[in-house]
Amino acid sequence: MTVNRLIKRLDGDDRVELLRSVRDADVSPYFRVMESATAPVVQVEGVDKIMLGSNNYLGLADHPDIKRGAREALDTFGSAITGSRLLNGTMDLHLELENEIAEWHRTEGAMVFTTGYQTNVGTISAVVGKQDVIVVDSAAHASIRDGSQLSGARIRKFAHNDLQDLEAKLQEPVDGDSAVLVIVDGLYSMEGDLAPLDEITALCTKYGAALMVDEAHSLGVYGDRLTGAAELFGTENDTDIRMASLSKSPSSTGGFIAGSNDLLDTLRIHARAFLFTTSGVPAAVGASLASVRLIRSDEGRQRADRVLHNAETLRKGLADAGLDVGARSRTPGGDTASPIVSLHVGDDLVAMSLWRTLFDRGIFTSAALHPAVPRDGALLRLCAMASHTDSHIRTAIETITDTVAESRAELPS
Repeated sequence: MTVNRLIKRLDGDDRVELLRSVRDADVSPYFRVMESATAPVVQVEGVDKIMLGSNNYLGLADHPDIKRGAREALDTFGSAITGSRLLNGTMDLHLELENEIAEWHRTEGAMVFTTGYQTNVGTISAVVGKQDVIVVDSAAHASIRDGSQLSGARIRKFAHNDLQDLEAKLQEPVDGDSAVLVIVDGLYSMEGDLAPLDEITALCTKYGAALMVDEAHSLGVYGDRLTGAAELFGTENDTDIRMASLSKSPSSTGGFIAGSNDLLDTLRIHARAFLFTTSGVPAAVGASLASVRLIRSDEGRQRADRVLHNAETLRKGLADAGLDVGARSRTPGGDTASPIVSLHVGDDLVAMSLWRTLFDRGIFTSAALHPAVPRDGALLRLCAMASHTDSHIRTAIETITDTVAESRAELPS
């Protein structure tokens, strides 16, 4: 009898067995079930929790204007377009959204993808080929790494935010006709630290490399116009490819590239993740358009200021209690907090236990374990929202500090 090796291989994967064991013990921090809108307090599996695990930085997920934008798009276009952007999947809403983004970013144009993941995978694999070189931060998002692999280019990783290592990688020889693309996140989603884009841009200019910045987590938070980290560092005009997600601060689904017409037309022809996937559902596009317009308003600025205030309060409260929340990020104007506060734990099992205790005490956090972070680099990822009240933040600080203190007391000396 022949053996189906592929299916047989599925029975015995160590990581699958680990998932099953922690799921059976009900200590898994993953795939928990949300039963209400993403707000400062969310009902999770029948119990209200203060939400510190969401990328809803500006608190727009349940904003009436954003829900109205989604509802109007749903009423006009129905539940789905059922086609790719190439064929019948481009709505006038897409064009409004792309024009709004281009005006906001002061670029020649913009192009909206169905998801942020597809934006990175499609863009990188479309503009870089096997003859080229990609130099990428070791902490870059999985979609960046996957797009880099798919491109077939030679990949050189540099140590996270290490400018000396970046320069060393740029100094390595390349073939005569090879192009070099440096890819970084504006704000890193695990540690919550900013890329030093002024110095990175200077190195790209020095060595003739193109630069792509993923602003997924910095959009709507940084810069005078709230377009992200590149604007904060004054390097937006020197950034060749500007990418962002519509699923974090804008609280919808999708992603976009803002840039030159040459770049965008290249993507329209070569980005397979754009050409061969169904267009985003109308409600998501309508919500995105309403979100972008709100972020560009006075209310958007107020919400950006508020989320950084809440993040600073949360970070300071934990740091004052002796907890390791990492370093602040340098900016041209000094340093800054981030909406993402990383509580460093170290051991995966300790982090999982801490997550569960906080969950039981009414605080929802995100656990980042290996391989999402380096070995012995487990952390709890805490995200502030503009809509958190002072009381929410105080309760979170007290609960987290008390829980960590108890866990330390239980460890053998």
